[in-house]
Amino acid sequence: MGTRLVDLSMLVHQEMIAFPRIVRPAMVMYESWEEFAERIGAAKFGATELTASYIAVLSDHLGTHIDSLKHIRKGAPGPEGIPIDLCYGDGVVLDFTWKENGAGITSVELQEQLAKIKYTLKPRDIVLLHTGAGAYQDSEKYLTDQCGMTAEATIWLIEQGVQVMGIDAITFDPPVWAMFERKQFWEAHRVMVDHDYWHLENLTNLDKIGRSHGFKISCFPIKWNGTTAAPVRAVAIVED
Repeated sequence: MGTRLVDLSMLVHQEMIAFPRIVRPAMVMYESWEEFAERIGAAKFGATELTASYIAVLSDHLGTHIDSLKHIRKGAPGPEGIPIDLCYGDGVVLDFTWKENGAGITSVELQEQLAKIKYTLKPRDIVLLHTGAGAYQDSEKYLTDQCGMTAEATIWLIEQGVQVMGIDAITFDPPVWAMFERKQFWEAHRVMVDHDYWHLENLTNLDKIGRSHGFKISCFPIKWNGTTAAPVRAVAIVED
């Protein structure tokens, strides 16, 4: 029996697909290995290559990240206020790869999938929604081809004691075109106005976990102060 780690995090790079109005990252080398050695004065003693460094400008909603309450609720805490004890726990993957693009996941469908895998949710479980979009994060269709959560389904999970949930798609809600089609905008996000819950976006590799439950999830955010989200390195910890 051994421990297997599954990286659930999106690769961050300058040409990556980003949500509309989210600026792609800028990553510029500040000092090369040789420049640092010269400027610190070590090169003249033979240490000609030391430490390189970059300047990285990164949106709080780029790549795999967790949304804080402040994203939707004015005056609420940012990532510094996300309870870290909720960011490590038993993981559950629910399969919605069969659901049509643009559709909203309902609470009935959540319950049907839980019945299918014979699992009963408990408080502090971390629920991950597998839409299949994580497989094409470098394609333009990543912006459009996904299902997403409804408000009532999100509230149902919260009522079961789930406070951290996530999706392998660019937004927790259905894609923007579907929001405009139904004239319902970020309904799942807006549950944060009245409920304390946190969701992960831009997950990937959910299919590589290899099971629907019986594993741990680690998704600790960077302790950014006052932003509306923060990057995470999400990992599934599986005992085979």
